[in-house]
Amino acid sequence: MAKLQFAKKQNDNNTLSTQTWKVLICDDEKEVHIITKAVLSDFVFKNKKIEFLSAYSAEEAIPILKENNDIAMILLDVVMENDMAGLNLVKIIRDELKNKMIRIVLRTGQPGYAPEKEVIQKYDINDYKEKTELTDIKLYTTVISALRSYKDLRAIERSKKGLEQVIKSTRNIYEKNSLKLFASGVLTQIVSILKLNGHSFLLTADGFSIEKDNNGLKLLATTGKYETKKLEEILTQEVKDNVSSVIEKKESMYLNDTYIGYIPSDTNKQNIIYINGCNKLNELDKNLISIFSTNVSSAFNKLYLNKEIIETQKELIETLGETVERRSKEASQHVKRVANISYELAIRIGLSKKEATLIRNASPMHDVGKIGIPDAILLKESSLNKEEYEHMKKHAQIGRDILAHSQRKVLKAASIIAYEHHEKWDGSGYPNSLKKEEIHIYGRITAIADVFDALLHKRCYKEAWHIDDVINYLKDERAKHFDPQLVDIIIENIEVFKEIENIE
Repeated sequence: MAKLQFAKKQNDNNTLSTQTWKVLICDDEKEVHIITKAVLSDFVFKNKKIEFLSAYSAEEAIPILKENNDIAMILLDVVMENDMAGLNLVKIIRDELKNKMIRIVLRTGQPGYAPEKEVIQKYDINDYKEKTELTDIKLYTTVISALRSYKDLRAIERSKKGLEQVIKSTRNIYEKNSLKLFASGVLTQIVSILKLNGHSFLLTADGFSIEKDNNGLKLLATTGKYETKKLEEILTQEVKDNVSSVIEKKESMYLNDTYIGYIPSDTNKQNIIYINGCNKLNELDKNLISIFSTNVSSAFNKLYLNKEIIETQKELIETLGETVERRSKEASQHVKRVANISYELAIRIGLSKKEATLIRNASPMHDVGKIGIPDAILLKESSLNKEEYEHMKKHAQIGRDILAHSQRKVLKAASIIAYEHHEKWDGSGYPNSLKKEEIHIYGRITAIADVFDALLHKRCYKEAWHIDDVINYLKDERAKHFDPQLVDIIIENIEVFKEIENIE
C-alpha cells in the first residue's frame, strides 16, 4: 500500500488548555498510526492538543465511537478487513450511531476501490485524501479544517440546547421549578454567546445564576465547577463584593476573565449571572450580551408575575379551605397537612410531580361544600341522626356545584376531589357508591389523607387518636374504605407521614 509522506512539522506555541481534541485513527497499518501521531505530536488548535485513539479495523472502531461521543474527527482508511470496511463504517457512524458531529476524513492508498467523486456523493464524509498526497502540511490543513468545523458545530449545538431549555421553561411556566429551568437556559445561552470552551456537551463553563430579593440571595442554576456546590460555598468574599458592586450600579460588569450579568425585573427580584473563564470580549460580544440580557429581563418579569399569580391562587384556595374548617371548629392547619399528605401519596403511587402538585393545590377544597351545611348539623358535638347525616352528605354535591363550572385545572381537580373523597373502595361510600378504580385517583388519595389527619387530631365530636390506633384502623379499612395500595404506602413510609403530622 502507498505510504504517508511528511515534511516539516508545524507548531502552535499558545498556552495549552488541559482539554484536548479527540482524534480517532482507524487504519489497518500500524505504521500509519505511528507516523500520524509523530507528525501531529506538537499539533495545537485553540490552545488544545490532540488526544489520539486508535483502531486497526472498522469493527474495532465501533465500540470506541460508542464510548466516546466527543470524538472530533476520524482519519479513516477505506480498505481494512475488507474492501468496503471504511465506507461501511461511515454509514454506521451516521445512520446507526446518529453521530452527525464527528468530522470524517477518508484516507485511502487505493483510490480505485473508492473513486473520490462517487464516494463524496454517496457517503456523508467531510474530506477525501489519497495517502500519497498527504504531506505534513496538507495533513495539518486537513486536521485544522476538520476541527474548526467540529468546533463551530458544537457551538451551534450548545446554542440550540440553551434555547431549548428557555423554550421548555416558558412552556412549563406553571411548574414549580420553571424559574430554575429558565435560569439554567439563560446561563447556557450566555456561555454559548461568549464562545466558551467547555467541560461538557451542554454546560460549557464555570458559572452560576442567583436571585436577590428582600430575603437575600438564592441559587437558581449552576454549571462547571459550581455544579455540586451550595450557595455558601460559592459566595467567597470576592464574589460577594463583585455581586454587590453590580447590584449597586445596576449594570453588568466584565472583570478579567469573569462576566457578571445584571438582569433587573419590575418586581423586587434581581438576577445575577456569574461566569468564569471568559476570553477577552470584543464590543460585538458585549453588544450581543446586552441585547440578550434585555430580552431575558422581560422574560423573567413574566415568570415572576405568573409565579405570583399561582402563589396567590394557592393561598386563596388554602384560605377558603381553612375558613370552612374553622367554621366547623376543626384545626385550621388540617387542609395544609392534607395537601402535603396528598402530595406524598401521589408521588409514591407513581404520579408525575406536575400532577402531584395539582392534587396538593386542589385538596384544600375537599370540604368546601360544608359551607352549605347548617351550623346545627355541622357543629353538633354528638352523633348525627339519620336525617342529619343525609343532609351532611350533601356537602359533596354542593362542593362539586361550586367548583364544577371553572375551566382552571386546579379548580377542576378540586371539583373531582370535593365530589368523590367520600366514596369508598368497596362501594359503600357516597354520593354515587363508586367502587375501586371507578373512584378518581384524586378522590382516593384525598380520602385517605383526610381521614388519616382527622383521626390524629381533636375534633368537636372526638379526641385525637394515637398513631398506632390510626395505623390499625387503616389496616382494618384496607380494601374496604381505602385503596389498598395507598394504605400500604402510608404504612411502609409511616416516618414520612409522621413528620408531616409533626408526630414523634
